[in-house]
Amino acid sequence: MAGEHILIVDDEPAIQSTLRGVLEDEGYRVTAIGSGAEALARIAEETPDLVFLDIWMSGMDGLETLEKIKRVRSDATVVMISGHGTIETAVKATKLGAYDFIEKPLSLEKTLLIATRALEHARLERDNAQLRERLDLEWDIVGQGAAVRALRQQIATAAPTNGRVLIHGENGSGKELVARAIHQHSTRAAEPFVEVNCAAIPEELIESELFGHEKGAFTGAVARRRGKFELANGGTLFLDEIGDMTLKTQAKVLRALEEQAFERVGGKDTIKVDVRVIAASNKNLPELIERGGFRDDLFYRLNVIPIEVPPLRERKEDIPLLINHFIGRFAFENGKRVKTISVEALAYFQSYDWPGNVRELRNMVERLVIMTPGAIIGSDDLPAPLRPKDLAAGQGKFQLAAARTDGGAFDHVLQLADVAGPVVGLKFLELRGGEARRIQSELARGLH
Repeated sequence: MAGEHILIVDDEPAIQSTLRGVLEDEGYRVTAIGSGAEALARIAEETPDLVFLDIWMSGMDGLETLEKIKRVRSDATVVMISGHGTIETAVKATKLGAYDFIEKPLSLEKTLLIATRALEHARLERDNAQLRERLDLEWDIVGQGAAVRALRQQIATAAPTNGRVLIHGENGSGKELVARAIHQHSTRAAEPFVEVNCAAIPEELIESELFGHEKGAFTGAVARRRGKFELANGGTLFLDEIGDMTLKTQAKVLRALEEQAFERVGGKDTIKVDVRVIAASNKNLPELIERGGFRDDLFYRLNVIPIEVPPLRERKEDIPLLINHFIGRFAFENGKRVKTISVEALAYFQSYDWPGNVRELRNMVERLVIMTPGAIIGSDDLPAPLRPKDLAAGQGKFQLAAARTDGGAFDHVLQLADVAGPVVGLKFLELRGGEARRIQSELARGLH
């Protein structure tokens, strides 16, 4: 791509001049220097998109320079140049992180081809890093309240171990987020994370889904298929809504947990796996055991590390941060301008009990980001049940007054809006005249 920056490090002026001319003719921005020390100084200031680095230089040679470049900028893309290289030298350069290795006299055609490929490789690496960052943000546990801090501490303690985890929480509270966070902070993070929603798979297919099947095992089994246990080998298997699993399947899962082995449906060979199992349920499993709906021995196998995910109504101090997070995310995904939310609208968010928890709030914010025509989400934009339709405008102000006098709750809303970030801004379009000025005055005096 024209305009990308290429750094040439070679102590031969003729090589510098030739390479610079060829690369600049292709539209690249080129810097040429003659020593490893200069290269390190340049890279500390600005990372070039590509480095051509000569191996045989006086003073600090190319291999030593490469090693130090990688310490400073591990993502730097470096192509080594040598007039009399050996296989041993090439192997060492590759081990130190060189992208490729070319020999003098340089073939300009080959040099341009390698430059193109190396720059494309660097772009893909950057794109992958950005994608991983976005995925990490997508599964981030948002919140700063006491309940979320305690939850993060439990995750940090459980993650580095191989102990099985049983997560309990209401629908939409974030059980999958917790499971993924445990996996991401474990020694298995580079291995697969495989999810199975036990409530969404028909009873007659759940065993095949978990353990796989052989060709001809049942009608429609036209080929061998690996199950989730096998696909998760080396990594983490997340069994969501395990309370909906049949007793027959529970027995097979119990055996797989005890022996780390199973047979595919219709198969005879025993398959060994190394899988960490994390399970989750929104049901009270001890009560289910008493009613005969869940095996107690499986419960004890899974419940090594119990984690409770709090419902949103018990951590309302995190609502502004969640709104901020979701507004930014959905504005980006839908190509919308980032919106702000008024104080009155935020008060409605705070007073609602969110029976669907974070999932319900997420969906509400997505709807408002897409459907609100203006730059500010006001109370009039809120649909039922967040703002009941039978509330008149005067009653809306009454709710604010009630929130303000109920143990200082409205002051708490103002504080949360102030710290949540630029998206959840303090807008006063729903408030008129002296009321808006009074609130602004309170904020100016620091009455949070």
